[in-house]
Amino acid sequence: MIWPGTSDPYKRKKTFKFLAITAGIGIVAVMFTLLVVNPFIAGQPRSACINDIDTNWKIQFTVEIIVDNLKVPIPANVGITDECQRAIYTLSDDGTVYAEWTEDPEFEIGHFMWIFKIPLKDMDQTKSSIYVNDKESPHFSHHPLQDGLHYKIVLTSKDYDSSKDKDFLPELKTSD
Repeated sequence: MIWPGTSDPYKRKKTFKFLAITAGIGIVAVMFTLLVVNPFIAGQPRSACINDIDTNWKIQFTVEIIVDNLKVPIPANVGITDECQRAIYTLSDDGTVYAEWTEDPEFEIGHFMWIFKIPLKDMDQTKSSIYVNDKESPHFSHHPLQDGLHYKIVLTSKDYDSSKDKDFLPELKTSD
């Protein structure tokens, strides 16, 4: 079988040269990702493991998450696996969250949402809000984390049907 671009010796050489250059670019891109990008990402406070790090900066705060008018339980050990403890984590299921690092990394509530794996892309951010000590934050997920504060994350999914929350039937009248 004759492959396209390989019948003529000149075209064959040109095709193989193109394939070799493309493969070389692909290998360089993969190596760059493995050797440069991944270590950089792993060194960021939101992604790093703190197992072997001496942490001097520590805070704790409480979080409550409501999605489509339903409270979402926050389980224990969010941000903790057998191999890694992240800089933002929970120890119990009471909503208390801990954050620690070598210095103040300027964590935001969005970092906790990322570690908790809240799918913000599936949420309608025009109908969602974040309350800090019962006051709505103008910064949404970029509100800085502070020691002792309570964060209430109220999210509405894009496919949420709010008509299910209303009863359109008239009130039942009971006869006395």
